[in-house]
Amino acid sequence: MQKIHDFQGPFTEDSWGILAGYLDKLPERVRIVVWGSEKNSCTEESAVELGYALAERFPKTIEFKHRPRKPNYDFYPVLGVMGINEHGRDIDYGIRFVGLPGWYQINTLVGAIQAVSFHGSTLPVKTRIQLSRIPADEEISLQVFTSPEDEGGVLMGTLASNLAVLSPNIKVWIGMINDFPQLAVRFSVQSLPHTIINRNYHLQGVYDEDQMIAHLGKVIQRKQTPAAD
Repeated sequence: MQKIHDFQGPFTEDSWGILAGYLDKLPERVRIVVWGSEKNSCTEESAVELGYALAERFPKTIEFKHRPRKPNYDFYPVLGVMGINEHGRDIDYGIRFVGLPGWYQINTLVGAIQAVSFHGSTLPVKTRIQLSRIPADEEISLQVFTSPEDEGGVLMGTLASNLAVLSPNIKVWIGMINDFPQLAVRFSVQSLPHTIINRNYHLQGVYDEDQMIAHLGKVIQRKQTPAAD
């Protein structure tokens, strides 16, 4: 994917042209939701502006909803990427961005939009089969910490979004560590990208589909293995 570097402010015409190649002809419409208030911070204001700008530029493929803050979110803005059902309601795959996805992370947002619109079909069949074998009652959270300058975060965030679309067991939070540096301390993040599975299984760097599936399997196996007396 050609890299897009500039939503710290308005897109350039060159950037819009690049985006059009990825967003203008999606197979299904996607809804971007931003929870937050423009009155609370410049970051929240920019996230709302980003949502409106994308929906205005690509009205056939992207819809935008601005919703108020929710009591169960600790940091704002929160941006969700969702499908839309035949009744116009959200299809929530559990994909969330925390903070403003700027610079390289615009590519991660595009990857999440494509994952939802294409139903994760860009992942190999082998990966889809492996995800289908996750026990129905297994809950998996993927926290991907990144920043606007982190190219590796694009790969990890996009992969995580595809995994969430394909498996109802997986929920994804893609956190912008530059907006919330306190998260680096809270989650012991020392380099980017940094991925945490179920809050205690840490991965540094970039992993492909097979490697991520292997790590998910280890986490599930750990939970299912009784502790020694």
